[in-house]
Amino acid sequence: MSTSVLFDVPGPRARLRNNVLTLVSAVVVLGIAYLLIKGLADKGQFAGRLWEPFLRPEVWTGQIIPGLVATLEAAVVSAVLALVFGIVFGLGRLSDHTWIRVPAGAVVEFFRAIPLLLLIFFAQAGPATISGYTVSVPAFAAVVIGLTLYNGSVLAEVFRAGIHAVPKGQSEAGYALGLRKGGVMRLILLPQATTAMMPAIVSQMVVLLKDTALGWVIAYEELLNFGLKQIPANFGNLIPSAIVISLVYIAINLALGHLATVLERRSRRSRRTTATVVGTPAAVGVGGGMD
Repeated sequence: MSTSVLFDVPGPRARLRNNVLTLVSAVVVLGIAYLLIKGLADKGQFAGRLWEPFLRPEVWTGQIIPGLVATLEAAVVSAVLALVFGIVFGLGRLSDHTWIRVPAGAVVEFFRAIPLLLLIFFAQAGPATISGYTVSVPAFAAVVIGLTLYNGSVLAEVFRAGIHAVPKGQSEAGYALGLRKGGVMRLILLPQATTAMMPAIVSQMVVLLKDTALGWVIAYEELLNFGLKQIPANFGNLIPSAIVISLVYIAINLALGHLATVLERRSRRSRRTTATVVGTPAAVGVGGGMD
């Protein structure tokens, strides 16, 4: 039997205690679920008339699917722009030149510190307020700008941390072969760091997809807008509509998670890396430039 210095194999008492705690936790969760379902049933939220609209094709083709398409459009455009933003400013933070590294760090830290909802509001109302003229910014553009600035700043830290996750000896070996810094970055560090960054990048993409729902507050007609505003207004079924829309979000995120797993497995099979996996974006450091 193999053991780890960081983990003691539980003995009979510990296994019994763990099993008891697991059973108690399961009972508590089932009890909460029962009370929740019973409360909804007592309020008549499972009445057939409230769920019947979701059996109508016109509800899906006229409201849910268009909302889903709008959500995916904002998410895809924002994801592409956020990745570009993250690469540019992440590499900027790794620059040896202070005049590049310091401004890049200031931009990243500034947009990471501002709540996403404020970024979306300012993207829509800011131009008119600053210029003094009536400037109409489409809701789609405001959502994309806010998502790009916030998530791009987080991804910049992910990219920076991914580069730092590659052992220092790898870059030293590249310099010893006569490569310049650009060649070391392009040929040695980035290929290895990509595999280490993949879980954190995909995790942030899931966050970005869910954050498109904030467009609801500026009247962007995405999935949540249809699900919690327009459909309930027509059929008076807020709770059933929220449940259905939640299931749609869950299905999308599960599909994205599965795609991430497939990509990571292929990436690890196609290249060998010495980099450690980068943690979640919230755990990324905020240090200075490249060693």
